[in-house]
Amino acid sequence: MVQTGDTAPQFQATLANGDVEAFDLAEHLGDGPVVLAFFPGAFTPPCSNEMVAFQDHLDDLADAGATLLGVSADSAFSLNAFRDEYDLEFDIVSDTDRTAIEDYDLRIDVGSIGLHGVANRAVFVLDEDGTVTYTWVADEPPEEPDYAEVLDAVAAAA
Repeated sequence: MVQTGDTAPQFQATLANGDVEAFDLAEHLGDGPVVLAFFPGAFTPPCSNEMVAFQDHLDDLADAGATLLGVSADSAFSLNAFRDEYDLEFDIVSDTDRTAIEDYDLRIDVGSIGLHGVANRAVFVLDEDGTVTYTWVADEPPEEPDYAEVLDAVAAAA
């Protein structure tokens, strides 16, 4: 599992930003902290709650110079519908091939709701150089991060 102090695994995927574009994590480093918020599945209640909570803190993250990126195994088209449904103003990475999910050692099954090979809920804060400065991984998929703690970690990484 990726730990605080590690160099963040780099990955390429698809970006859901209203459009569908290529994504490369390396292109987002160097301009302030990056927050990677992995979540199991769009439109599930805990994931919707978490992404809305991050939206509520988007101004605070931006004030700290941070870029927030959701990461999910859902398709970019589903994630764009999710962004629209909840008025999310940040980009979400579609990791359908599970490269990032595997590299960050977050792959789980939530059989009770039919999700298999998805990301466990987790938050990683990366500094400008791509070093992981904060790590939080849920013990159970419905658990949400401590948003104040994430904001503190972003401020420390800035």
